[in-house]
Amino acid sequence: MWAILWVLVLFSQAPDFNAQGLKALDQRQYQTAVQAFTRAIEADPDNYAAHFNLALAYGFLHRDSEGIQEYRKTLALKPGLYPAELNSAILLLREKKPADALPLLQDAVRQKPKEFRPRRYLADAQLQCADAPAAESNYRLALEIDPKSAPAELGLGRALATEGNLTDAAPHFRRAADLDPDYRDALLELADLYEKQHRLPDALAIYIQFPDNAAVQEHVGELMLENKQYTAAIPRLEMAYQKDPTQANRLALALSYVSAGQFDKAIPLFEKAVAADPDNYEVRMMLGRALRDARQYPGAAREFSEALKLKPEEAKTWSDLAGMLYMIGDYQQALAAFERARELGEDAPGNWFFRAIILDRLKQVKPALEAYQRFLSMSQGKNPDQEFQARQRARILTRELENR
Repeated sequence: MWAILWVLVLFSQAPDFNAQGLKALDQRQYQTAVQAFTRAIEADPDNYAAHFNLALAYGFLHRDSEGIQEYRKTLALKPGLYPAELNSAILLLREKKPADALPLLQDAVRQKPKEFRPRRYLADAQLQCADAPAAESNYRLALEIDPKSAPAELGLGRALATEGNLTDAAPHFRRAADLDPDYRDALLELADLYEKQHRLPDALAIYIQFPDNAAVQEHVGELMLENKQYTAAIPRLEMAYQKDPTQANRLALALSYVSAGQFDKAIPLFEKAVAADPDNYEVRMMLGRALRDARQYPGAAREFSEALKLKPEEAKTWSDLAGMLYMIGDYQQALAAFERARELGEDAPGNWFFRAIILDRLKQVKPALEAYQRFLSMSQGKNPDQEFQARQRARILTRELENR
């Protein structure tokens, strides 16, 4: 990573400190090296070799801002010093300051145009400065010097992708992964780019190459769910949950079971999710809906009621609760819940249809007739079966009122 060690030791007022510092660097005792070179600089502030080696020690210690300052002092004393320009630029890139690194790297490349490292880092800086065409050019030149560089291959892939040329970029992502196993996760970056271009099959083809990555397999399952590939999603989400039973994995798997109609598997997972986070409104609603769809109406009513304690102004939840109360025969509470939903803005035709049925069963003839008529005026052909039933009951109730 670093330029060749600057071993020039100038005759100065403290030659022993320089020698001690160089020995410490050679032995990777970087803190000792910092102390020695600091003493050397105190004895001779114009000793640019001591400033350079102090910067080098700071870099090894990841004290990058201090290293950058020492490289600046080095270059002030010795302008254009190639290793100082290169090393300083590397630290600036680590500090995410590519614009500051750019002129240093440009001069380093000018001095040594056939060297790989300044060319590669120049391309990195250009890419981070949003100059993808220039970065592409320099990555290609870097690969001419070192065709087996995984960082340069990945950089070229990113530059081409930034330019909108994902087809040409993809082989370079793959080449980087082939050259160095540490760059295999670059394939996930490529998969993400495929997703953004809505090339789901290409993305999935990469994701399935990471079977031991629970987060990736969870994401694969979610993608399959979004595309209604319910059966295919379940094994991947099961594997993700077994490897990493987080709340997110639990909910994703439970939703996949619901989508596949496997409520006996979904409901226990939702119950665990509620137990883990009882004050989470959305999780409560997920369990309530699963219980409703599994026709476990008392349990669903209980969960919707608990959810309303968390968000009492949610009109749709009042409507959901009302529907469950109707199904278990708690008509008075159902009517009250439907009315509360209406007050909060949930005034759907279906709610009036159920209100009409409840009032009809409670023998409240006039309110039932009014509810049927309200439903018919709102539905307007959208619910033909219910409208037929409502018209029939409305005629019967009208005659009952006329005969009183």
